Amino acid sequence: MNAPIPAHRPIQALPDQLISQIAAGEVVERPSAVVKELLENALDAGSTQITVRLEEGGVKRIAITDNGRGIPPEQLPLALARHATSKISSLHDLENVNTLGFRGEALASIAAVAAVSVTSRTADAAHAWEIVGSHLGAVAPSSGALGTTIDVQDLYFNTPARRKFLKSEQTEYGHCAEVVRRIALARPDVSFTLSHNGRTIDQWNVCEMARRSAHILGNDFAAARLPIDESAGPLRIHGYAGLPTASKARADGQFFYVNGRYVRDKLLVHAVRAAYQDVLHGDRFPSYVLALDLDPALVDVNVHPSKIEVRFRDSRAVHQFVFHAVQRALAQTSATSFGSVPAPLTAGDIGGGTSTWRREHEQTSFGAQMSTFSPSPYPAGSRWDTPGVAQTADSYGALFASSAPQTITQMPQPVVSAQAMSNDEYPLGFALAQLHGIYILAQNTKGLVLIDMHAAHERILYEQLKTALDAQVDGQEMQVQALLIPVTFFADAVEVGTAQENQDTLRKLGFDIGALSPTTLAVRSVPVLLKNADAQTLARDVLRDVREFGGSRVLIERRNELLGTLACHTAVRANRILTVPEMNALLRQMESTERADQCNHGRPTWVQLEISALDKLFLRGQ
Repeated sequence: MNAPIPAHRPIQALPDQLISQIAAGEVVERPSAVVKELLENALDAGSTQITVRLEEGGVKRIAITDNGRGIPPEQLPLALARHATSKISSLHDLENVNTLGFRGEALASIAAVAAVSVTSRTADAAHAWEIVGSHLGAVAPSSGALGTTIDVQDLYFNTPARRKFLKSEQTEYGHCAEVVRRIALARPDVSFTLSHNGRTIDQWNVCEMARRSAHILGNDFAAARLPIDESAGPLRIHGYAGLPTASKARADGQFFYVNGRYVRDKLLVHAVRAAYQDVLHGDRFPSYVLALDLDPALVDVNVHPSKIEVRFRDSRAVHQFVFHAVQRALAQTSATSFGSVPAPLTAGDIGGGTSTWRREHEQTSFGAQMSTFSPSPYPAGSRWDTPGVAQTADSYGALFASSAPQTITQMPQPVVSAQAMSNDEYPLGFALAQLHGIYILAQNTKGLVLIDMHAAHERILYEQLKTALDAQVDGQEMQVQALLIPVTFFADAVEVGTAQENQDTLRKLGFDIGALSPTTLAVRSVPVLLKNADAQTLARDVLRDVREFGGSRVLIERRNELLGTLACHTAVRANRILTVPEMNALLRQMESTERADQCNHGRPTWVQLEISALDKLFLRGQ
């Protein structure tokens, strides 16, 4: 039913109280918004120690105490007045905002819907001063240390309709705690204490960003993150990007700051997501703590009442800078990169239960077989006599150098010395055996390495395909393999039409697919990197993607998805028995391939099992 049309009223100025209550509707959505505004003011005051006390989820009380500069008594009324601030005084200041708060309406809006008192003391004052209620209240002497305490009680006591929209006490507290976490994460140089209903919940002392992020986001994030610190002109990005293997089902581990201000900006989120595109499954979310610093004149923070969104003067440049910085960090996730090795299974992770490993690419029904190396090249009775178990590094070098590389790789086989292995020159070690036709078991200086051979080979091929396709931009032709006998297969009219209409796109991808008849297609050539795959399957996949997305989009926007599909079909399959040189060649290629720690879907390609973990399994030393 439509609301009745109100009677005609003359235009009139609104009362100050109603103006403040309207502003409060924008600024003070819930208790967490009050916490955010007050914490930002405390940080702008130069505080190094902040205490947040909440009661009943912040609805009954929010008291925030800081040790900042304080407010002189003659300025206390202005602190509660609308549009009064010490942070801007001209349009130039507004266009170069370098503080978190600057609107000059937060305290006035809060005071319009709650009972507020402000107690503050400056360094040159003999004692603190207090004002209660509003800017019309009297300023009176009080007690208190250097800094400011703002006490907000009975939120929405005078607007019960708004109070009805608040959730349960625990829900409101959760929102307040999340605001404190976000702000504390950005300022490890400030100590924070959070209490609820008289009980201390969290306390973070001054520390480095590495420790603060570990305290707030947990040890799992700390064990699986990559440091980022890059600059380009006026832009700098620093912080931590979580490894793709530590992704989550929810986007609740993503924190981005612009000049110290937490933001949820679509441009920045898209840039980071794009950087994770080919190392992360589509329904997973990376965790990260990233801070972008730039000239305040290059970003407008005054585009949203809660200042949660920003607008960049050159959004494209910012997007590309963030994208490439994160992408470069993720590109270093090879076995040889410092700090990028997947979190090892240490002794503390090994319990009495059985770990279940999910097979992502193949479901096989063959029996539990393990291929071993025989006959043994070592004297009978020696500790190296048993087939399929540890062998000396020198002997590994001989094995590794004894055979030419197989079809799995085109890399030269180096001769490996015992010194090279002991110095961690080969982080993934050397192959011991193949388990269930799926995993490679290898030994390195730390212990046992488990490698998913299909996932690892898929990543290697995928990176090689990207490199080959990128080389065409520089005028180099993709290397193709002409088939001695073309592979023909039945095709429907749509597939035949797609092949005929997209010859240029197919050639750029390394395929020669032509029509022999209205119902038959012939594959005459494929990329050299895919020469051992099933040509008919590859052709159908390429044609499907070209048909679905169009030739230009496949080469530009959907390129990575297509190449990932091709790599998956070509990678070594489960139940394929590899020789020792083949397994070792795969390990060496992993060590030299970017992003080799994850397959194209963001899952780990290898895991380290340390000696201490094995000792615990067998109760050694206990």
